[in-house]
Amino acid sequence: MPDKPHRLETDLIHAGELRPRIEGAVTLPIFQTSTYEADGVSDRYLRLSNTPNHQALHQKLAALEGGEAALVTASGMAAIATTLLACLDAGDHLLAQDCLYGGTHGLITRDMVRLGLNFDFIQGDDPDSWRRCLKPNTRILYVESITNPLMQVADLEALARFAREHGLISVIDNTFPTPVNFRPLKWGFDLSVHSGTKYLNGHSDIVAGAVIGSHGHIRKIHHTANHLGGSLDPHAAFLLHRGIKTLALRVEAQNRGALELAEFLQTRPGVAKVNYPGLKDHPDHQRASRLFKGFGGMLSFELHGGTEAAERFLKALRLPVNAPSLGGVESLITRPATSSHAELSREERRRAGISEGLIRLSVGLEAPLDLIRDLDSALEAV
Repeated sequence: MPDKPHRLETDLIHAGELRPRIEGAVTLPIFQTSTYEADGVSDRYLRLSNTPNHQALHQKLAALEGGEAALVTASGMAAIATTLLACLDAGDHLLAQDCLYGGTHGLITRDMVRLGLNFDFIQGDDPDSWRRCLKPNTRILYVESITNPLMQVADLEALARFAREHGLISVIDNTFPTPVNFRPLKWGFDLSVHSGTKYLNGHSDIVAGAVIGSHGHIRKIHHTANHLGGSLDPHAAFLLHRGIKTLALRVEAQNRGALELAEFLQTRPGVAKVNYPGLKDHPDHQRASRLFKGFGGMLSFELHGGTEAAERFLKALRLPVNAPSLGGVESLITRPATSSHAELSREERRRAGISEGLIRLSVGLEAPLDLIRDLDSALEAV
């Protein structure tokens, strides 16, 4: 009789673990070697991402999102760039959501154009824009589960269905929700990419990436990754493997904390707008409630007074660290105009709806009441 499938919390701990354990070690050791003795069956080499540390991560990540296979990379951008380059040829066209992480935006609009690849931006909840921009040479549809930094939730079901109907490879950046809150492959997407730097690792001490999907897609992406060389080093692989095991506990706590902070910020007269899909008045709340188990640990907001007020607010804070990145145990806060979306021009940010004074907050594992008190004190100082 086959084993019953485990719940995600169990797979976080046990999926992909090597059996039998190496010398009885409960924790997978760090294989700090670049080269392996040939065994006549397969050649292991660090750049090929096929060491025991890599293989354990690949199996664990595939199990978490319901994929057949996975690949870890040296960064989230390595995962995104390698995936797109593996699935596109010169002259091909892709459709991309119109509000993306700044690094992804720059890759598509600048680097890929130089390689003879074409693109159009589409609105995540406007099927007419999808059909209008579709071309005979369109190959990929690229979106984010929750957009960075405006926390929009596109019509993900319809987007995945549209991609299938038109023979497109659907790629989704699932960094913000994580597999705890959303499993895009279950909803019809072909490939899920992550910045493992963020929630998967959760401790702000490594840079990593991942892509999950079918055997066929991952095999092709892995082949390209071997040539590009963006492999994850053994120590970072060990830390990512360790961090993933607490993912459910961390994300569930961050879901709760972010909702509390978003609800608090809505009550403050100095706050002009709060972007968080867990709020009942968020335009995508009903859709997010249907798709997601939780609404994530990310929110953004604007203050009356714009950029100057935002800068005074950031300087008055004591607990959240004014730093880029997200998903760690400590709360991190930043202005996207000077961090995640700094490489976009002011006009590009304006078109994307990102104001110069927008503040993005990654809620950590501090007591929500302590964070609320700190936010309240900083607002009083503005």
